[in-house]
Amino acid sequence: MTARSLWRGHPIVQVGGEWVYEDNGAPTAEQPNRRCGHCSLPNRDDDHDACLGELPGVKNACCGHGERNEAFIQFENGVTVRGFLIDGVTP
Repeated sequence: MTARSLWRGHPIVQVGGEWVYEDNGAPTAEQPNRRCGHCSLPNRDDDHDACLGELPGVKNACCGHGERNEAFIQFENGVTVRGFLIDGVTP
């Protein structure tokens, strides 16, 4: 069985102990800043998600690139919220 996952919205597979992009076989380490596999926007020069940019009071955030469970926000006060929230409930 082949290990499968996603990296910034792109399907990846493990081949010989190395993670590669499923679409072109390139190692993820060689193409770490591909455009988002969901919205096709590139990361900004400061490595922030293009769709989120900088958010007041937020230290770090990720949109999840189409995978709701991968989204997160790390607030400057140390609180971290992961996954997609609707009315305070994680699906």
